Amino acid sequence: MAMKNKQAQAKTEDRQLKIKLVRSLIGRPRKHREVVRGLGLRKLNSVVIRKDCPEIWGMIRKIPHLVEVEVLEKK
Repeated sequence: MAMKNKQAQAKTEDRQLKIKLVRSLIGRPRKHREVVRGLGLRKLNSVVIRKDCPEIWGMIRKIPHLVEVEVLEKK
């Protein structure tokens, strides 16, 4: 069981997420703006690369209507 967990963890560590802010924050709740800022996004169409982990996915799930996410594989 531990081996499967290590393999799954290694696979997610090999991946990165490309997150792009595609909708404006004007008129959005404060919590949404804080999540966007926490991801490191600033302006419209700004892009950040983050590691693929549950914490980042939790933030993305709070604001799926504001961002586009692309999974990148490390080479």
